[in-house]
Amino acid sequence: MKDYLLISFFTTAKSNSLLAYIFLLLSLSLTAQDFEKNITKADERFNAFAYIDARAIYLDVAQKEYSSPLLYQKLADSFYFTGELEKSMEWYEKLINTYPNDFSPEYLFRYAQSLKSVERYKEADQVMDQFNTITGNDKRALSFVKKRDYLDFIELQSGKYELYTLNINSKNSEYAPSFNNQNQIIFASSRGKEKKDSKIHGWNSMPFLDLFSSNIKEDQIALEPPVKLKGKINTKFHESSTSFSKDGKTVYFSRNNYFNNKLGTSKKGVVLLKIYMATMKEGKWADIKELPFTSDNYSVSHPSLSADGKKLYFASDMPGTLGQSDLFVVDVLGNGKFGQPKNLGDNINTEGRETFPYISDSGSLYFSSDGHVGLGGLDIFIAVPQESGFSSAFNVGRPVNSPKDDFTFVLNEDTKIGYFASNRKGGKGNDDIYSFKQTEELITSCKQYIEGTVYNSQTNESLPNVTVTLIDSVGNQIAETTSNTTGNYNFNVDCNTDYLIKINLEEYTPKEITLTTDDVLEFVNEVPLPLNSINDGDKLLTSVAVNVGDDLSKVLQMEPIYFGLDDSIITPEAEVELQKIISTMNTHPDLKIEVRSHTDSRSSYWYNKRLSVKRMRATIKYIVEEGDIYWRRIRGKAYGERRLLNKCKNDVPCTEEEHQENRRSEFIVRK
Repeated sequence: MKDYLLISFFTTAKSNSLLAYIFLLLSLSLTAQDFEKNITKADERFNAFAYIDARAIYLDVAQKEYSSPLLYQKLADSFYFTGELEKSMEWYEKLINTYPNDFSPEYLFRYAQSLKSVERYKEADQVMDQFNTITGNDKRALSFVKKRDYLDFIELQSGKYELYTLNINSKNSEYAPSFNNQNQIIFASSRGKEKKDSKIHGWNSMPFLDLFSSNIKEDQIALEPPVKLKGKINTKFHESSTSFSKDGKTVYFSRNNYFNNKLGTSKKGVVLLKIYMATMKEGKWADIKELPFTSDNYSVSHPSLSADGKKLYFASDMPGTLGQSDLFVVDVLGNGKFGQPKNLGDNINTEGRETFPYISDSGSLYFSSDGHVGLGGLDIFIAVPQESGFSSAFNVGRPVNSPKDDFTFVLNEDTKIGYFASNRKGGKGNDDIYSFKQTEELITSCKQYIEGTVYNSQTNESLPNVTVTLIDSVGNQIAETTSNTTGNYNFNVDCNTDYLIKINLEEYTPKEITLTTDDVLEFVNEVPLPLNSINDGDKLLTSVAVNVGDDLSKVLQMEPIYFGLDDSIITPEAEVELQKIISTMNTHPDLKIEVRSHTDSRSSYWYNKRLSVKRMRATIKYIVEEGDIYWRRIRGKAYGERRLLNKCKNDVPCTEEEHQENRRSEFIVRK
């Protein structure tokens, strides 16, 4: 039982009496009218988030061989939203196979998540491909496509925590651990409540949660037996997800919409979640106050206070939410006043569920999500602080994450010891708390690698001790390395960045290769560097004196590069001449040029302007692509008919050869 969906676990109706009514219904033979009546009743319970109650009716109807897309959807959802993904998988499978054209794309996403819960990752990926094809621009789908090798990255990230089971767990639910200033963890639990004596919620028919504390023992991992928090903080409804001020005098916590002995409901009659604050007085929690940005009509929950106490992070489905639930931050102004909540943006939030934020003392954000690519259910992610907010989210890997729901992660960065909750197999109850010790630093930035071999292109022999230089997009040298005895070299590089790899070796033609990295984590870019031995022609080019302002076509005594009438195609004759430009730029690695394109005066001024742009771009494209010349070394200008070389303008009669003289390209050396 966890309130990650940010909605109530019950409505104002009496669950016990409803269950009695359900069991009575199930004992009767169902007529067609009964089917309709029961489905209506189940839908009411489902819409009020009483999934267990609704499920009992749906299952009975399904077992009587009644089926419909809506029935299968809601049956599957009733398991999915209570974290029973193995069972939701069966019903999503029936829905998709039986009614392939009668469901929204969201059910493909939920089906993929459910498949992951039983580690059927290959099938889950195939379903995500379908999801991407249908949705087109869903962030979850795009993230999957970009990170198709997510299992490889998770494997790389894994093994950085040692996990320990805890004796504080019961047969019921324990989750949402947090630290206070008294060497304790505070957590939510439904322990010690028998169903016959206590309210149960329709979400999963378990008792409501209270807040407990447990002293941390000397080994920093084991805990002492828990005791319930003192004061007016616990009620007969749900309390969970606490966050304490550094001095321990203030706590922020989640609770159902229950204040001053009054139960608040939304317009639909549903009890949602709110954040409250309480003050420690004489060893007890008192002065309970509802935070001013909460509402009866949407949920606000799971608070996490920054180390300096100036910002409060939380989860909500308030207006402005990108998905089913998003993470927000609000300024704490003091004296019970707060700023305007701000969405953390699409680096963090997706169309799915982002919830349970925890902000560490260093400012790193840990949270749970099913929208970012993971192992199944809710996974735990980390995002590190940046100038403009937070970095992309990184899965923290196994064993903290599993195919099941993993959530409410907290970490003491000094001791590297922390806690989280999970409903994975092997626990004592519905959700259990685990302790861990972090043994290695996580990968929290997108890094890639460039690797390759330097070799003689004519003999295929590797070339050792060759200096390889890495240049950034503005021409700055950012790294330099030397090929080893087998000719191999490597660089560590950033994702989503333009680079130029450069070699200038005596007796070989200089080499430049451009590369743009993507955002695939830990990807190795294979870039071999074949070098051509300098021949006599190249040596002549090397000896050519080139000055700023020179036209290379004249310096190299090139044949004119002409274009046909009304076209921008590079002819075979032009290719021969352009290879001379490429060779010169290779032998002079610092040489930069400006390609100037011209037309004759026939046709209109603006037509000729556009045509010269096409010719200029075609020329530059050929040099860059065929010569592998770094694109920043070339720029272009399109003059159209403005710089004619002869009298052939307006209506002056000219021969075809005279017009051809004006259809040309120039290659001017620039700084």
